[in-house]
Amino acid sequence: MAGVQVRNVRKVYKRDQQLVPVLDGLSLDIAEADFVGLMGPSGSGKTTLLNLIGGIDQPTSGEIMVGNAKISSLKGSQLAKWRSRNIGFIFQLYNLIPVLTALQNVELPLLLVRMSGKERRLRAKTALALVGLGDRMSHYPRQLSGGQEQRVAIARALVSDPSVLLADEPTGDLDRKSGEEILGLLVRLNQEFKKTIVMVTHDPHAAESAHRVLHLDKGVLSN
Repeated sequence: MAGVQVRNVRKVYKRDQQLVPVLDGLSLDIAEADFVGLMGPSGSGKTTLLNLIGGIDQPTSGEIMVGNAKISSLKGSQLAKWRSRNIGFIFQLYNLIPVLTALQNVELPLLLVRMSGKERRLRAKTALALVGLGDRMSHYPRQLSGGQEQRVAIARALVSDPSVLLADEPTGDLDRKSGEEILGLLVRLNQEFKKTIVMVTHDPHAAESAHRVLHLDKGVLSN
């Protein structure tokens, strides 16, 4: 299991000859099995913070710890290996591959892990059953509703049994009913399976599912 510690993190992007600061000395503690909602205007650095915690991006300066791993110091294949074992990503757009079935989409992250095909299929089936899609394994994305596609994406995020789930606007592309079902699923993953969840959202109603809500504006956090 893993908590998250962000210490005095700055992130500056270079655009042409200009330096664009996105996060400015940000510090944050997220306890193991916490569920944090992250809100703020567009361009405030929410997705950047999520990508830094997930090891997709590296801070310009500062330190990030996830569990016992100092991920701000990991590089290349070492970082990719850590990420594949510890982090599950859920995006607003489901990023499913249309020519693969639900089961094959969920299996994808396990192709990076040394594992037999039989074990891979078993784990993918278990993850799909967990999100309530045990009867849709052989369906293609085009045969599923938006809510079902997002469930497949959540199963894919869960299949490697990560300790941290990072959700970027997970209900942003869904109708209210489907959104409610996805939020209920995230709450269950947090409560029953003790997953640490950080969820970026614009929706105050969605944010109510979290234990606590933080606001990010111009790279600075507030409660």
